[in-house]
Amino acid sequence: MALMDRLPKHLFTNRGWGLLAAGALALGCAYVMGRRDLLTLSVLLIVLPLVALAGVRVLKPKFQVYREFNPSTVETSSTTTVRLAVARSSYSTGHVIMEEQLPPRFGEPPAFRFPARSASGGTSRYEYHLRSGKRGQFRIGPVTAEFSDPFGLSLRRHAIDDGDILTVTPAAVELPVTGLAGARGNDGVTATRIRANPSDDDIMTREYRHGDPMRRVHWAATARHGQLMVRQEESVTTPEATLILDQRFTAFAAGTGSVFGSHDEDSDLVTSTNFEWVVTAAMSITAHLAERNYSLRLLDSFGSPAFLRSRSAPDPDAEEFAGAGGLQAIAEGLAAVELSGPRHVRVEHHRTDHNAELKHTAEHRHGAEHIGPAGTESADFPFNDRLMDKLSAHRLRGPLLALVGNLSLTEARSLAPAAGYGANAFALVMTDASRNNEEVLEILRLAGWRAAAVTSKTQLTAAWSSFDEGGIVAAADAAMDVRRGAAVPR
Repeated sequence: MALMDRLPKHLFTNRGWGLLAAGALALGCAYVMGRRDLLTLSVLLIVLPLVALAGVRVLKPKFQVYREFNPSTVETSSTTTVRLAVARSSYSTGHVIMEEQLPPRFGEPPAFRFPARSASGGTSRYEYHLRSGKRGQFRIGPVTAEFSDPFGLSLRRHAIDDGDILTVTPAAVELPVTGLAGARGNDGVTATRIRANPSDDDIMTREYRHGDPMRRVHWAATARHGQLMVRQEESVTTPEATLILDQRFTAFAAGTGSVFGSHDEDSDLVTSTNFEWVVTAAMSITAHLAERNYSLRLLDSFGSPAFLRSRSAPDPDAEEFAGAGGLQAIAEGLAAVELSGPRHVRVEHHRTDHNAELKHTAEHRHGAEHIGPAGTESADFPFNDRLMDKLSAHRLRGPLLALVGNLSLTEARSLAPAAGYGANAFALVMTDASRNNEEVLEILRLAGWRAAAVTSKTQLTAAWSSFDEGGIVAAADAAMDVRRGAAVPR
């Protein structure tokens, strides 16, 4: 039995190997004894398994496989139900052992027998559950089947479909309610004045119309114009929020946050523990704002759509999102967003040489401070004119939030002026425990940002709440001044 266990099972079954052994023995006896009948028997015993082997490789039974995920996209640490329906599309008989191939993170692949005992209409249905602790896109399947010939002499395992992609999105952390967005109504919308021309009277008032309540009469304007004037009606607009999502490899790969490609064989995302924290923060903040009826705009540090390089994004060119559908699109885009830029290719091919990669990254970052001399910003330099133009197009329409990695002083100075384009400006700067970012934070704060340094161990709720300490009344007043058309002091 020990010898039989060592024989390759992907060619012949134990019965097939037994016939081959018997044929070889009969052939030896025929040679020694000179018996033609033994020779005939040996040829039969040897040829029969070989014919069976050729048959299972040439005559492949065909199947149709339908796979459904419920829900179709699943959050990290949540469970999705996989439903399989398998049916024959060619004539064949007998039972087949099938197995659903899974990435290693999902555990042992489920095996099942076809046809199932409860098969109806020639279709067998199966169901199992999956859960992933990390975001990404994972190929579920293909279904592999082990086929045998009618005599049970040879085996052949091959895939009967191509598999399907399961998208695992980052789960949002519930954030506490704060005053970061300034004064808003209970329905989450912001009131703005109608502005027709530069005259203050025209901005704030209009002529009295029959039916206008007297409480809306503007007496000063009435005295000035010599006719009854009332305060102009307010229009209601959906508030907007803009989020800058930094995705530069050089900003997140250095330090304690390591790229985990070599530790995560079934995930090919270029990422780090620091960047994973930022992705979770982006998902949580957008969900928090979407619940309050904000329309959202997501950009990267170069002014491009945030999901331009995310292979899971339903529309990579989109940068504006609204409603439940927009939030779902953001979640799907964040599922496979990854670090990009310099050293991306090298990380893909040399992930095991981690220490050398981090050293090279640090050297690259040291030299990055000299890229783009004053007044001559390159399109490849972060926080450039393209980003500023995008922010300027939505100037003061709502809060501006930046989730960025380690910043050099030059990069901080480039980002600083962007604070003027948001009604409020907030920045979470990812850093390493051993790195002193006080000078970077001071540059941002002097420009009007409310900035906080975080690490991958920082509680997101604590980081979010830190913005609300000691400045909410001033922020609400400033937001109200903006809506009245007043200049915002910085």
